[in-house]
Amino acid sequence: MTDQSIAPGIDAKKPSVLFVCSKNGGKSQLAAGLMNELAGGTITVHSAGTKPGKSLNPQSVESLAEVGIDITGEHPKPVTDEVLNAVDVVVVLGTEAKLEPRDGTRFEVWETDEPSERGIEGMERMRLVRDDIKARVQALFAELTSSRA
Repeated sequence: MTDQSIAPGIDAKKPSVLFVCSKNGGKSQLAAGLMNELAGGTITVHSAGTKPGKSLNPQSVESLAEVGIDITGEHPKPVTDEVLNAVDVVVVLGTEAKLEPRDGTRFEVWETDEPSERGIEGMERMRLVRDDIKARVQALFAELTSSRA
């Protein structure tokens, strides 16, 4: 029997991860979309923002669509205590979002590539950001699934 009393959508038997960025419109949505695709339901995936924006970054949505991932139904969400207390891993993407680590929860900060600092903008920038996050998501997925085998 699955314990759903923790929080809606959280399964106590499989690993869970929360990806956080400031607006929950770009980097954390990229990471969540990539992890959902890779994990195929073996990991519970959440994304949220410390200061959620009004909509997703259209270039983030497009960059995932280029690799066959559709996140058009997603929307920016706030970080909640309920989810923070229920997940195994919290990953903060970039340096804008500020979040305090919680006891008993693995906490990571991924200082992601920022191509705009090198003068790279638009979709070229977003593809580089996506690919950087994808490599990190793949490594995290491998860690989370190997420890549960």
